Amino acid sequence: MMASANPPRPRSRAAAAVPAPATRAAAAAQTPVPPAPAALAAKVRTLAPSMTRSMQRVAEAVAADPAGCSALTVTGLAERTGTSEATVVRTARLLGYPGYRDLRLALAGLAAHQESGAAPSVTADIALDDPMAEVVAKLAHDEQQTLADTAANLDTTALSAAVSALVQARRVDIYGAGASGLVAQDLEQKLLRIGMLAHAHADPHLAITNAVQLRGRDVAVAITHSGSTSDVVEPLRIAFEQGATTIAVTGRPDGSVAQYADHVLTTSTARESELRPAAMSSRASQHLVVDCLFVGVAQRTYETAAPALSASYEALAHRHRARPAPGTHT
Repeated sequence: MMASANPPRPRSRAAAAVPAPATRAAAAAQTPVPPAPAALAAKVRTLAPSMTRSMQRVAEAVAADPAGCSALTVTGLAERTGTSEATVVRTARLLGYPGYRDLRLALAGLAAHQESGAAPSVTADIALDDPMAEVVAKLAHDEQQTLADTAANLDTTALSAAVSALVQARRVDIYGAGASGLVAQDLEQKLLRIGMLAHAHADPHLAITNAVQLRGRDVAVAITHSGSTSDVVEPLRIAFEQGATTIAVTGRPDGSVAQYADHVLTTSTARESELRPAAMSSRASQHLVVDCLFVGVAQRTYETAAPALSASYEALAHRHRARPAPGTHT
């Protein structure tokens, strides 16, 4: 029996990791840079939903009172939040800091940033009796905050690697369900307009049967806020095992989708409420990431992308011109 030309890769991202760097300098170059103080609050908002309740208490405390928490020892913060020293350290590391000392420095920086008046106000959830002007103001504020949080947390190294994979792709398959499926369609049409072969699969069966055909020169993109939507995770897993380069756009970088992603691009969301579900609040940040991917690809393929965009515009231009009213002559 002939062996498969594209044997499945390890299911675990850890198992698929590249060998350890040969030198300390190389290892240091791969060490993640802790988020800047101004990005700390955004990091908390993004990661809090996936934390344990005890870690959430620590994260919420440092986001609510950075000045006060920056003056506390690890023991003091543990006592203030009713948790343990180990929980405080784990929370610091999950937020991207090597240890609690680094988190305290970031908290001090965030406190100074807020004292300068640069911190935005936080609006309340939309109420059933809010006047329309207030609804508009609250939604606009939440959208702006979501985009700012996504930009602050987006790993530009991973983004650049994802763009490079798309530039070299023979074919791009995109998976999304529900509101994320609309974002998948948006990425599809953007890539098609610059001459790339792209397919957004709304039917999960078609997504799976197409994923089976992917190979090393192909790219698969999964868009899922929860990071665990089976109709999105399953085709990405198959694409990963077939040898395609895989990209996950998700609000939960610890979700199951990340296990099968070569590149994880994290999105943020506004606070959820009865009138603003996750599907609604996540869409703006997903569109931002999709636009970043598209612009990055267009930049690197400008010589072919520009003529393709021009051709697609010309092909549709006549459909956007005003038609003469009935009975008039042209």
